[in-house]
Amino acid sequence: MMMPPCFFLESTTLRKSSSARYSVRHGNRAKSSHEYPTPASDMTAAFLLLLIGAAIEIAILARVMLRPHREPASRIAWVAVILALPLVGVIAYVFFGEVNIGRARLRRLRAVEARTPTPDPSTASDLANMRADVPDRSSHLFNVGKSISGFDPIAGNSARLMADSNAAVDSIVADIDAAKDHVHINFYIWLEDNNGKRVAQSLIRAAKRGVACRAMVDGLGSRLMLRSHTWREMKAAGVKLGIALGIKHPILLAPVRRFDLRNHRKIVVIDNSITYCGSQNCADPEFRIKAKFAPWVDALMRFEGPIAQQNQRLFAIDWMSATGEDIDNLLRLPLRAPNPGFIAQVIGTGPTVRFSAMPEVFESLIFAARRELTISTPYYVPDESLQSALCSSAYRGVKTTLILPARNDSWIVGGASRSYYADLLEAGVILYEYVGGLLHAKTLTLDGEITLIGSANMDRRSLDLNYENNILFRDEAMTIALRERQQQYIAKSNLITRKMVEAWPMHLRLWNNTLATLGPIL
Repeated sequence: MMMPPCFFLESTTLRKSSSARYSVRHGNRAKSSHEYPTPASDMTAAFLLLLIGAAIEIAILARVMLRPHREPASRIAWVAVILALPLVGVIAYVFFGEVNIGRARLRRLRAVEARTPTPDPSTASDLANMRADVPDRSSHLFNVGKSISGFDPIAGNSARLMADSNAAVDSIVADIDAAKDHVHINFYIWLEDNNGKRVAQSLIRAAKRGVACRAMVDGLGSRLMLRSHTWREMKAAGVKLGIALGIKHPILLAPVRRFDLRNHRKIVVIDNSITYCGSQNCADPEFRIKAKFAPWVDALMRFEGPIAQQNQRLFAIDWMSATGEDIDNLLRLPLRAPNPGFIAQVIGTGPTVRFSAMPEVFESLIFAARRELTISTPYYVPDESLQSALCSSAYRGVKTTLILPARNDSWIVGGASRSYYADLLEAGVILYEYVGGLLHAKTLTLDGEITLIGSANMDRRSLDLNYENNILFRDEAMTIALRERQQQYIAKSNLITRKMVEAWPMHLRLWNNTLATLGPIL
């Protein structure tokens, strides 16, 4: 427990009084009364400090209780921290308690969203190939997505699952080298390593031949790239560069905007017809900034068709909000589908989108499962409803499988995740821990016909704080392809059993449960 301010003031007063008595006894000249405060004035100052501190603490506690959309678990966690550690708790709440990107940023974002057109299938040049006849049994899932991002499910798409991270970069570079009009890239993390430089050099080549190239990175996740020679080289070659959610003066601006709200999206759009979506950042799988957890194991898909223009809108809003450049014209081009293809929909979430949007997507898919549900995610710190949805899936007889990494690059998330194991296993969820590196793929397959792939994890950051992009699609062939990839993850994983979890020592269970309790504020 932190000592009250009066403790330190009273201690100081006692030391000064003793010093004064010592000086008198040894014949030193007494200090004037204005040099040492009297005990009465000291006590008055201490009392005023206590009143101010109590007022601030009460105001913060009131804000915790009154702030809309906060779960009871989150309120309880914040109240407990603020009461137990008043100074630390108040400072922590100022930095991390509010989901606020800043009023100026929010005004720019809302203005851009209001004027930016949404891709409309009715304007398609080939409407027959893009009419999305969604079966009744899955139409409600796409309705949830539309309520979030405003995108209709649209047909006429094809996709290919990349073999691995290096093959994905090979494909991205080849598409950039073949680009004719524009290339748009947005990554949370872009490293100046082999793959990072390869993508940068392909952008430089494209810019030099007259292709409009725009590249944007998150201000925190890609801070090393922003200071690199490669970043300066791209700028000199004519690649237009942008920073999503810059982090200048995070301490000074903490009361007006939260610095750890991040753009976690991974988007590549080429000529309005090709897009990539998945978990992969622009980096080598060795991920040298956290090499001891390598290799990073990702899942990335290359999509071709009108779905690219939905990802384009997410990029355009982020780009125009960050740079002010107007690229609306690219979203007014007619949609084209070269061949009949499957139904897909982009779902973009974030702290300025409807509250609980990402949890609603996950939970709707989980509750829709009838036979099989398989999920991989590197970070599992769910809210109560998401945890209950997974348990409910297993209880009703759905083969429910969850694949997590055995070693997590976040010790906090790793410990918190394991606090949920006992309930999952009791419900009948099949639980695996991947041991072939850090399983970073965020995938969900449902009944062999529906897939969700993208950037969102099943943790509090993706559920509440980060900007994410995902693609939901209905296609048996591609869902089977991703399900086979998930099976490869399982083949390199250890099965976790109830007996193993029950054998954990008490101190480990206490530690994991403590981290999970603090999950709502981490």
